[in-house]
Amino acid sequence: MKNIFALHQVPGSNIPNEIYGYRPYLLAFSAAWASSMYGYDSAFIGGTLSLPSFQSAYGLDKAPARELTALSSNIVSTFQAGAFFGCILGFFTAERLGRRPVIMGSAGVFIVGVVLQLIGKLGLLYAGRACTGLGIGASSTMIPIYIAECSPALIRGRLVGIFEIMLQIALVFGFWVNYGVAKNIPGETNKQWHIPVAVQFIPAGLLLISVPFCCPESPRWLVSKNRVSQARKNLLWIRNLPDGHSYIDSELSEIEASLTHELELSGGKRSTIRIFRELGAPGIRWRVTMGVLLMLLQNLTGINAINYYSPTILKSIGFSGVNIGLLATGVYGLIKMLTTVVFMVFFVDRFGRRPALLVGSVGAMIAMYYLAAYSSLSGSFNHTPPSDGGSRAALAMIYIYAIFYGFSWNGIPWIFASEVLPNQVRTLGMMCAVCMQWLAQFIVVYSLPYMVAGITYGTFVFFGTATVIAFFFAYFFVPETKGVVLEDMDLMFSPDAPWLATAARKRYLEAKAGGLNATVLYGQDEKADSQHVEA
Repeated sequence: MKNIFALHQVPGSNIPNEIYGYRPYLLAFSAAWASSMYGYDSAFIGGTLSLPSFQSAYGLDKAPARELTALSSNIVSTFQAGAFFGCILGFFTAERLGRRPVIMGSAGVFIVGVVLQLIGKLGLLYAGRACTGLGIGASSTMIPIYIAECSPALIRGRLVGIFEIMLQIALVFGFWVNYGVAKNIPGETNKQWHIPVAVQFIPAGLLLISVPFCCPESPRWLVSKNRVSQARKNLLWIRNLPDGHSYIDSELSEIEASLTHELELSGGKRSTIRIFRELGAPGIRWRVTMGVLLMLLQNLTGINAINYYSPTILKSIGFSGVNIGLLATGVYGLIKMLTTVVFMVFFVDRFGRRPALLVGSVGAMIAMYYLAAYSSLSGSFNHTPPSDGGSRAALAMIYIYAIFYGFSWNGIPWIFASEVLPNQVRTLGMMCAVCMQWLAQFIVVYSLPYMVAGITYGTFVFFGTATVIAFFFAYFFVPETKGVVLEDMDLMFSPDAPWLATAARKRYLEAKAGGLNATVLYGQDEKADSQHVEA
């Protein structure tokens, strides 16, 4: 049967079609239940905060406006604080124990956090939010790395994109669960807010069930621990090839050559201190910097302001009422989800990462500046304007923003950060990028209530201007990485490679045209070193 997801092979390629079968998709889908935990939380908490039963249970309905702003910021941002430290914990655990234990352990910690949130005490709510954040921080660092390390290069963007697809699907569920309980369950009963909180058990439970059966340990991590026979066994399963196949021998040779070269550069020893030192080495530090800046700019475009505080944002453009706000938010989630799914499945590995970032920036920027102009002219932050063409156009701009963001900055920073770093420092580099993701989220979600109260329409001006900066950063500095084997990223990002995006991509294409890959490149280095010693 023909694989409807398959991309056209490069003419003359000796890559077997079997590696593009169902197994890498099954692996990515099973691991990405962790991103569903992340996506659902991003959506449900903002709507749950506005539910009458939740406000009554935690005394938010009687709190003064200023105190309510502080409580909302604290409840939401405690999750981001936990996630920040979860990234760090995930790095140290993954380096010692592997990718799979971190993924499963994150689900266990997450479940503990959900239980604490259901008890109904403010202190335990904070503790529960911190625990779920710890679990999400660790898993959000590990899932893109794990999928990237197991993926064939030609479909790596699509497979890592499943991380974002599952996140967006869960995000939509979060929006609509809140709408459903607000519409059908009385606000006088705790059941109204218990249901949205308890739904978090579902993705965590499915992650624990699926990973042991569908997610073998990363072959690249196993090779780094000198467990080559186990790496071969896992790679054979993932690639769906028989033992002794030449393609497996070739892929393992490239992985081993790359890791051997990295180990030699670090003095032949591997320790946490040396890994941190390698992060600042020429040819590596710029890759880490790009990953960190992409995650920062992703958040400064304003996406998490809408995800976490959608009722607040909608109220600022004239759509008041719990049910109306939650309904509009649900439609927003559906639009963003569908855009993300279509792009990640059919386009990210055909048209690449860089063009999407550029086009998405332009559309998102226009939407944000329109929202700023409308809210300034209508005074919608101070009073509810009439429902007219202007307010409906403002709502449409939020949906347009969702479309442009959905096929660009939504998932590409995660893909880029997971694929450009060398094997030895990939986990640490990804930790740095994801720590910035959670730090930036913390800043945005903690600040937004104060921004809305203090600078009103300037909130949209801020996010629109940040998107302009994101455009220029992507244009000048982010090269295209589609189809590049992980071990061949050094051809584009070596110490003597140019910083500008188009020049770096041109250098890679010229190297490949000359027949270079990791095995050839590092073999030449070793040969040159031996000749130097003999001389």
